Amino acid sequence: MENRQIRLVERPNGIPQPHHFALVTEPLLPLGDGQMLVRNHFLSVDPAQRGWANSEGNYSAPVPLNAPMRALAVGEIIESRTPEFQQGEFVYGWFGWQSYCVATPETVLRRVAPSPLPLSANLSLLGINGLTAYLAFNRLGDPKPGNHVLVSTAAGSVGSFVGQLARLAGCRAVGLTSSAEKMKIARERYGYEDMIDYREEANLPAAVQRACPEGNDIFFDNTGGFIADAAIRSLRLFGRVVQCGTAANASWSPAPTGPRVEREVLTRRLRWSGFVVFDHIAEFPEAAAALTQLALRKDIVFDEEILQGLENAPAALTMLYAGANRGKLMISLID
Repeated sequence: MENRQIRLVERPNGIPQPHHFALVTEPLLPLGDGQMLVRNHFLSVDPAQRGWANSEGNYSAPVPLNAPMRALAVGEIIESRTPEFQQGEFVYGWFGWQSYCVATPETVLRRVAPSPLPLSANLSLLGINGLTAYLAFNRLGDPKPGNHVLVSTAAGSVGSFVGQLARLAGCRAVGLTSSAEKMKIARERYGYEDMIDYREEANLPAAVQRACPEGNDIFFDNTGGFIADAAIRSLRLFGRVVQCGTAANASWSPAPTGPRVEREVLTRRLRWSGFVVFDHIAEFPEAAAALTQLALRKDIVFDEEILQGLENAPAALTMLYAGANRGKLMISLID
């Protein structure tokens, strides 16, 4: 058996481009004790892969050069030499941009529970995007009925769920996104009462003020940068900032600078919390079960854009940062 891999062959400075990767084929070696062979069905394309590729401002070690690109995936165990997992089980974990993964129990984040939902949902609704929205919004956002919520990248793979969770919590949600088409989708599908196209606004703080005249209790931020600068001053007393991403910053070397917000944090008594979903792995099964029930009751929807073929993975990452995807972006390796 042969394994096809997308390897990182050049360290990017900023957003990775297709030329930073190479498609390589190599033979699969026999399994050792404690290992299992996972055949990947769906591969995730995530903003965090920029940090894993170049390590700038990242909390974890970079992907080694000439190694398979780090990625989350859903696959089927086709051979197992570990008692914890059996052949035929489906699992979600760190299986990389490759056709097959020689995995260990430590690389598995969650067993895939049988469900009427499609298998791909384990990378969208039940993957780190849905899990991040569910855990970060409920734990750090601490929503209350009647709260006002502002969300950056509101039509994205995390923001699309935050808007719906805010609606279910009895909150008023306003989102920021990058096109009229995404604004329409966010209003009609994701629970947002109002939207802002930040690319069309010459004065973004004034646009936030118009859309949120009473201010906000929660700012769920996936971008940082100038969007966060505009949003922070819309928060009311005892507001909460949930920092889930910093996609607006193309590079962390040198470190970006912007308006100072210490006075805003102090005088408004703000609580500003960073959220990294991998700190909460023990909560994944419970959160995934809750999200599954919400989807089966039609209380929450999820959109996916699935590209066919491993060779499309590098360009998909560039596509993600250009905002050209419509739903959670992933790669299918099955017919």
